[in-house]
Amino acid sequence: MVVIGGPSSQLLAGRVAAILGEELAMADYKVFPDGEAYSQVATALGDEVTVIQSTPTDRDIIYLMQLLDICQGKKISLVIPYFGYARQDKIFKSGEPMTARAVAHALNPFLGEGSRVYTINIHARTVLDHFKPWSQNLDATLLLSQALARMDLMKPVVISPDKGAVLMAQEAAKGLGAECDYLQKTRLSGTEVSMAPKEINVSGRDVVIVDDMIATGGTMATAISMLKAQGAVMVFLATVHPVLTGNALIKLYRSGVEAVVATDTLDKGVSTVSVAPLIAQAIRANRA
Repeated sequence: MVVIGGPSSQLLAGRVAAILGEELAMADYKVFPDGEAYSQVATALGDEVTVIQSTPTDRDIIYLMQLLDICQGKKISLVIPYFGYARQDKIFKSGEPMTARAVAHALNPFLGEGSRVYTINIHARTVLDHFKPWSQNLDATLLLSQALARMDLMKPVVISPDKGAVLMAQEAAKGLGAECDYLQKTRLSGTEVSMAPKEINVSGRDVVIVDDMIATGGTMATAISMLKAQGAVMVFLATVHPVLTGNALIKLYRSGVEAVVATDTLDKGVSTVSVAPLIAQAIRANRA
């Protein structure tokens, strides 16, 4: 089996190939003067390949389609560590597309018999229903917990930013042996909103906010500032997908965050926890 890393996941692909003991393909990516993307895989491919490519931008989706086109007719293990458009999983207004479905349907024709699709903490698991091949969503929460456990936290409490991420926060809390709560928003006026844990007093304790992804960092920065004002000693932020657009990290550190702990589903400066062992384990299990 050959492992092919797309332009958004080259480091992660290298790590997965090393764990599996498989060849990492030599691939070339560039953009023509007219803006069109170009891909070439120079390594000879066998009957089975693993393609690893996150899709944070539209161009990354094109690169992924090109790689899958190169691999047509082969048994493909497709790993999309960060699936862009996963939040567009519903139609809220007449005339809107369900873009997550559209992307999945665009990839399906390349995925023949025996192919598999893997995602990691995808924002909406229903997106996997739109893939024709067998698919699996992997959970990196335990890996984040293990990294946080090495930080010697003081009476830690794990906080979910809302009810939607409570299950992930509970899993992280279990790994840390910590209590768990979620932030409850209280509107103070037409322009002011207060956020505080629903039940647990954070005064004198370290707090870990856990979410599947962080984009602009605005809501998280507000939450961190309020938790510090409520007596939290140190506030850590743990996320699987560090999208971190614009000046998100500046907002977070200005708000008083102690550290941002993230995985390498996206290759950012804070991506200190690798999901490569998780991916390699899943691929091995399904090859057996």
